[in-house]
Amino acid sequence: MKVIHRLRRAPDLFRGLMTGREVPARGPGRGLLLALCLADPAFALAESAPVAVPSGMPVAFHDMRMDAPGEGAIYRFRFVAPEIGGDSPRPYEEVSGDMDFLCQDVAAGELAGAEPVPARIVISLMAEPVEFGDPSPGIRQYFEAYSLRDGRCIWEAF
Repeated sequence: MKVIHRLRRAPDLFRGLMTGREVPARGPGRGLLLALCLADPAFALAESAPVAVPSGMPVAFHDMRMDAPGEGAIYRFRFVAPEIGGDSPRPYEEVSGDMDFLCQDVAAGELAGAEPVPARIVISLMAEPVEFGDPSPGIRQYFEAYSLRDGRCIWEAF
């Protein structure tokens, strides 16, 4: 288990995910198995929960973080995708659709009704686990940012 962030104003965040049971699928093969760990007042999600993505590559949930800078809350969902690294990595173009999917089908649904309201959702894929904030130049990472409007992820250029 990895402790993620402190939820001072959002105790119901991830209410669907943090029940210790599978989240109802939003389509064939979708859903996450995540556990709730109460470490007052921090929450933790089960690492390595597999997520089925359109490309079919193996992807596992790593963690989620939230911070609230001056421009609004940013929710960061981080996933491990070993196939983006190694000797013949999958290029960004092959996995960009997976990132859109992870925003829309994983993050957006779980952030419905969240407080603070998301100003931005960042989806990241990493070839292997990386400590948050560590650039780790030897490990390939892809990032995308989205705004959330009417329950839909809207891609935002960095």
